[in-house]
Amino acid sequence: MDISMIENILFAMVRTGTPLLLVALGAMMSERAGVLNLGQEGMILVGAACGFIAAYASNSLGMGVLAAVIAGVVVSLLFAFIALTLISNQVATGLALTIFGTGLSAFLGAAYVGQTITGFNTVKLPLLGDIPLIGKALFDQDLLVYLAFALFASVFVVMRYTRLGLIIRAVGENPDVAHALGYKVMHVRYGAVMFGGAMAGLAGAYLSLAYTPMWSEGIAAGRGWIALALVVFASWRTERILLGAWLFGFASILHLLLQGYGYEISPNLLAMLPYVVTIVVLVLMMYRQQNQGLFAPRSLGQPWHAPK
Repeated sequence: MDISMIENILFAMVRTGTPLLLVALGAMMSERAGVLNLGQEGMILVGAACGFIAAYASNSLGMGVLAAVIAGVVVSLLFAFIALTLISNQVATGLALTIFGTGLSAFLGAAYVGQTITGFNTVKLPLLGDIPLIGKALFDQDLLVYLAFALFASVFVVMRYTRLGLIIRAVGENPDVAHALGYKVMHVRYGAVMFGGAMAGLAGAYLSLAYTPMWSEGIAAGRGWIALALVVFASWRTERILLGAWLFGFASILHLLLQGYGYEISPNLLAMLPYVVTIVVLVLMMYRQQNQGLFAPRSLGQPWHAPK
């Protein structure tokens, strides 16, 4: 395997891992605030459909990204209202949201199936893009990949070094204590859920406007579920999410790599690899939880309302 081949593999790994990174960052923020939203898959699909339709109609990729983010936020608000304001079961609400998002995206995009647009082009950064091995993977990507890097750095700084990050963690650990200290628990949780929706919508925009600039039903291909597993794999730590996203991204392209080297394995079996990795990771994490414990927020998924 020569250097150019390794560079191409790393390049594809980063691209494939980008939507997982975006969704996982949003899901982690929501879960850090104590809200378990299993509707990531549905929000990705709605964002991808709305982003593609807006870009196709306006001939503007920027409008497509904006529409996808807004769509993700709107759908997340639906979840927040049902799960937080009406205090419904968060697991059931998230699953219903995925079903709703899948059907809504198929309905909205029915007239655009198979349509294509000119997506985001790669932008090579001077000097940095020429660094051996990592230059192409990190500094010769499209604008949405660079945006994902910036968002990762922003979330890392907010959660690690700012008062806002401390408040979010406090709400996720013990909302009663946070409320007693004067923090608006519902506002924080609504904001965290909306951020998660925006990130899922942005991931959808990446899929339909950059990764494969076209619309097809089910374009998310289970990435919402993989991202949820990735958050657990990363133990709700921002810095681990980036490495986890790239690991899962590599697992997603491994079947193409093995086929390229002539391994006679069923392509359907190889395509299962990222989902097999997801299951293995979840099993290992459950074993770790039983023996060592995890870093999950203590109030994750638990309903809460302000005491009267």
